[in-house]
Amino acid sequence: MSSTATNAGAARIAAAFADRAGRAALMPYLMAGFPDLPTSQAIGAGYADGGAYLVELGLPFSDPLADGPVIQMAGAQALRAGTTVDGVLEVAQALSARLPVVLMGYVNLVLARGPERFAAAAAAAGASGLILPDLPFEEAPSVLQACDDAGLALVPLVAPTTPEDRLAMIGARARGFVYTVSLTGTTGERTVLADAFAAVVARTRAHTSVPVALGFGISTPEQAAAAAAGGADGVIVGSRLVRAAAEADRPAAAVRDLVAGLAAALR
Repeated sequence: MSSTATNAGAARIAAAFADRAGRAALMPYLMAGFPDLPTSQAIGAGYADGGAYLVELGLPFSDPLADGPVIQMAGAQALRAGTTVDGVLEVAQALSARLPVVLMGYVNLVLARGPERFAAAAAAAGASGLILPDLPFEEAPSVLQACDDAGLALVPLVAPTTPEDRLAMIGARARGFVYTVSLTGTTGERTVLADAFAAVVARTRAHTSVPVALGFGISTPEQAAAAAAGGADGVIVGSRLVRAAAEADRPAAAVRDLVAGLAAALR
């Protein structure tokens, strides 16, 4: 099946990118269950109020190999608070009434239920896509098929170190968008990144027909604007917003204001 294949989730993601009126689509991340499930749902609503086009909803996991210390902290606290996959899907269902929800998690959570059951439950909860950073390309076919059957877009990741031939294979099989990692390393705020954005985006775009979203390390309006100027169709911001939620007395209001500033930088 080609990257142009569509299902309900991929179609909703495509519509969000098509509706961005020439600007990059802002896709903020939140950890479901942090600091608790109701507050995380309110944070997601704050993202929508602030101008997000899509939302990336994290599933807490015990061994989050792609995440830096801020998101690791949030996931650990969510697990201590008793957050389950079913609880995350309840948050997804609430947020999906307002904007496309792309789940971000690790493959053991999918395998524990079975790809078919997981994908069907995620789609039934209104999720549009799924990102699994530890799912290798060679091991993805069964999960991809389950997602296609359920109407869920399996979104791949590529890195600056991904070889050209592998990048071409991943790009051809992408659904929804390609999550392009801006740097080597884990998630987290960085101070200098913008010089490499255009080259990283252009390299991915040469190998896929779906939108290219740039993430990892983007935390300020200036960096978000640089990512958009570098050609990114979408800009993903995570650790800065999770940190703001952790530090604020009113997390939903704090992140709404930050997202509004990021969205304004993309106009």
